[in-house]
Amino acid sequence: MVKYDPKTWFGLIFHSYSRQVLRLLLPGLIFMLIYTFIIAYFILDYFKLNFVSTTAVHSLLGIVLGLFLVFRVNSAYDRWWEGRKLWGLLVNNTRNLAAKVSAFVPDNDAASRGFFAQMIPNFVVAMKEHLRKGVNLNDLDIVEDDFLKRLKGKEHIPNMISLMLYERVNKLYKGKVLTGEQLFVIDKEIKEFSDILGGCERIKNTPIPYSYSMYIKKFIFTFTVTLPFAFITEFGYWTIPIVLLIFFILVSVELIAEEIEDPFGGDTNDLPIDELAEKIKNNVREILLRD
Repeated sequence: MVKYDPKTWFGLIFHSYSRQVLRLLLPGLIFMLIYTFIIAYFILDYFKLNFVSTTAVHSLLGIVLGLFLVFRVNSAYDRWWEGRKLWGLLVNNTRNLAAKVSAFVPDNDAASRGFFAQMIPNFVVAMKEHLRKGVNLNDLDIVEDDFLKRLKGKEHIPNMISLMLYERVNKLYKGKVLTGEQLFVIDKEIKEFSDILGGCERIKNTPIPYSYSMYIKKFIFTFTVTLPFAFITEFGYWTIPIVLLIFFILVSVELIAEEIEDPFGGDTNDLPIDELAEKIKNNVREILLRD
């Protein structure tokens, strides 16, 4: 995620991200440049056609296209913001769980305190990687062989870590370290982990409907490839930069929407979940490992 000062206008205008978008769109821009030049050459110089071009049709279509793009960006941003709220809730819940375990479990039970200090951050890291390319056990901070054996070969690592947290809490309850009321309090925090994970999986596994994504791309393509005919007789070869500018703006908006609709990846505008995972790890260990 890019960290920036929204008050620095010139810094935002000339930010390197703009150059990154330009590089991504460069093949399309080159295609539109060549295509528009060919149209202009054949109409103006080769056939020397004389007709009255009009932007009336494109003005009407532009209103519809603008509504489509607004809805597209809003839908993508809703997914991004919901993901941010879920991760903010995860930060709070991990702190709450660590604080309650720290208060309920005696200081002399170093094994249990160490278990939670290790496995709560592991759940967060496993969830982060589960939402990306999949969990690599080497990314987890697990020192006990029994835990590693239980996780090896499992398809859903966060579920297994959640199960291990429940098992440890139940063990403390049966050993009378925790009371029934304390068990109920801790259970609510661990349950929230699964709810948060389910919410993130819903965002990850439910993309924008295919037909909507397909037709908005077709609409942008049709709109831009017919633009030269609307401008050519009035602006001549100046049609080329005009078409390129409109193409760049429209496709950039769609590109941004594509990037933020899956907020858990590693793109420039995705959520800073690596930093949040590290923050959770430090917070939890500070609460539970008092030495």
